[in-house]
Amino acid sequence: MNAARTRVDIAIETFDAPLAARLADAAHAPREREAVLYWLGQAGFVIDCAHARVLIDPYLSDSLARKYRGTRYPHERMMAAPIEPDALDRVDLVLCTHRHTDHMDPDTLQPLARRFPQLRFVVPAAALDEARRRCGVDASRLVPVDADMHVEPLAGVRVAPIASAHETLDVDAQGRHPWLGYVIEIAGVRLYHSGDCVPYDGLAARVAASRPHVALLPVNGRDATRSGNGVPGNFTLDEAVTLAKAARADAMIAHHHGLFDFNTIAPESIDARGAQEAGSLALLRAQTRRAWRVRRADESTRGSPA
Repeated sequence: MNAARTRVDIAIETFDAPLAARLADAAHAPREREAVLYWLGQAGFVIDCAHARVLIDPYLSDSLARKYRGTRYPHERMMAAPIEPDALDRVDLVLCTHRHTDHMDPDTLQPLARRFPQLRFVVPAAALDEARRRCGVDASRLVPVDADMHVEPLAGVRVAPIASAHETLDVDAQGRHPWLGYVIEIAGVRLYHSGDCVPYDGLAARVAASRPHVALLPVNGRDATRSGNGVPGNFTLDEAVTLAKAARADAMIAHHHGLFDFNTIAPESIDARGAQEAGSLALLRAQTRRAWRVRRADESTRGSPA
């Protein structure tokens, strides 16, 4: 993966239309050499560019609420899914960072697989059998990956997995990592999505080597109560900011909040930290009905294509 460092410009747009309408509207389509990001809730994003639309960790159902109804953590949504799988007019690739349902949801992935018969799914090789079941597809539509690989599952979309620790840095019997983050190079922009992760020795150096322009990092934190009840945690806000700065990212979008009341962070705390970081890191809070239009600064100076 090309690791040349180039600053990016980010234009933030708000909109009132439903996300399905926004994505289908040619007036708001990405220009050449530009990626437009939309948040799907939790760790999910749409990554839209002129030649491809990529989803990462989409959770667009209520499957967890059904599974955990009546338990200590019932997983009731605090926010509705911004779009239904069948409302997406185009999806070219889906990336799943690991096997947990809010990142690899059969009630989201199987409708997408049916709607788009050519759609492929990038998944951890360590979770290949589980991915086959959850996506409802045969092996030909899965792209199994592991840390330190470099793949191009779609023309112009390059993916480099980095091992994640959720909350531990695990490997299977073949030495493969079940928890991954992805560096995604698309439309000249490099994005790092950590999946679910906590700090570990060597992570900052690995991420910095990929020189991401934008870091998409969870900030819901962790504690003994959640971990002891089967809810492994993530970076705290401080830890995520530290990692983004160590990687010399231009911007960080804080996500994995606002979906489940037992596993979130107050939005005001993210906004307050963002104000503190002004000038050193563009710290942005993931929000629905918002688009982040990301373009390399050297491309931006050339103006819009004719």
